[in-house]
Amino acid sequence: MVRWINDPEHPLTLEELRVVEEINCHINDDENEVKIEFTPTIPHCSMATLIGLSLKVKLLRSLPERFKVDVFISPGTHISEEAVNKQLADKERVAAALENSHLLEVVNQCLTIKS
Repeated sequence: MVRWINDPEHPLTLEELRVVEEINCHINDDENEVKIEFTPTIPHCSMATLIGLSLKVKLLRSLPERFKVDVFISPGTHISEEAVNKQLADKERVAAALENSHLLEVVNQCLTIKS
């Protein structure tokens, strides 16, 4: 589901940039949990929150509502790892971000499959 998400700055997908790898995607159908760990391309990537938000939105839109979706940065791969993970785990902050029309437009561009 997430392999075709576009990077917000590069003309490549998150999979092509190795930001998302299958080994770091965990699905527990019995527990209704999906956990995605992603690795920003550089430790000070300014788009880390947007990438995480795009991953989270894609999963929330695609999976049945019964699933709890956790998206977080791989430990030790970003200078603001704790702050970004805190934002992505906060339902109110995610909802508020998606109320911003400009931010939602950028997320939707990341989720549009390019031909």
